This record gives sequence, structure tokens and C-alpha cells, in this order.
Amino acid sequence: MTVRAILDTKGHHILSVEPEAKLSTAVKILGERKIGAVLVMSNCGVEGILSERDIVRVLAERGASVLDGPVSEVMTRKVVSCRQSDTVSAIMEMMTNGKFRHLPVLEGDRVVGLISIGDIVKWRVQEYENEQEALRQYIETA
Repeated sequence: MTVRAILDTKGHHILSVEPEAKLSTAVKILGERKIGAVLVMSNCGVEGILSERDIVRVLAERGASVLDGPVSEVMTRKVVSCRQSDTVSAIMEMMTNGKFRHLPVLEGDRVVGLISIGDIVKWRVQEYENEQEALRQYIETA
């Protein structure tokens, strides 16, 4: 199974903010959309990713005044990404080893989606249920 299969089911919608956007604006987007991360993008592509963990960390370090600052001061700059052709097993290992929960999907320099660990778990559970149903049907017809 590949990342493309998950994106084809989930969709390719990408939510992003600009590096100059206020952190409070990004927090509002995360809350309203009930998501855990947003890509930070400008005309030249992905500049970073902002996750709930980034926000909690900076709030603990600097206090609520940081919410008036730009996202670029808080975001994770080193963004690990994957391709649509990557296997789900490979990205699960990447996410586990890197201790992150969101992974942008790139084709060349173009962002084509964002995969979360929740998307992977949902896909794996569905795959398991389909397998169980196929086995049940096989046994019933044998």
C-alpha cells in the first residue's frame, strides 16, 4: 500500500499559512479545523510546519505574548516529507523514528497532500477489517 492510496481516499486538500501570519491566526485555524498541524508556505514552497507541539513548547517557554508574533518564529523549519509512491510501512517507520505525526507529500517541489498518523491508523484499521471480511466470506463459501 502506498501514500497515494491514502490521499486518494482522504483527499489532496492542503491547508497552509504564510510565515508572516500571526501565531494566533494559525492557532485559530488549527482549532476551527480540528487538525494538529498546518504547513507554512510561501511562493517558493514549504518553509516549515507548525504543529500543536510547537505551539505548546513556545507557550511554555515564552508565554502567551508569543501569540502576537509570526509563525516563522515558532515553526519547525526542518520538514521531513514523503512521496506518493512511498509505502505506508516506510512512512510509519519515518514518523516513529522522527517522533512526528504529520508528513507533507511532495511530487518534485509541489505539495500534493499532508498525511497524519491518524490517517495511517484509519487506513490500517479499514485494511484489517476488509481482510477479516474476506476471510469470513472465504470460510462461509468453503
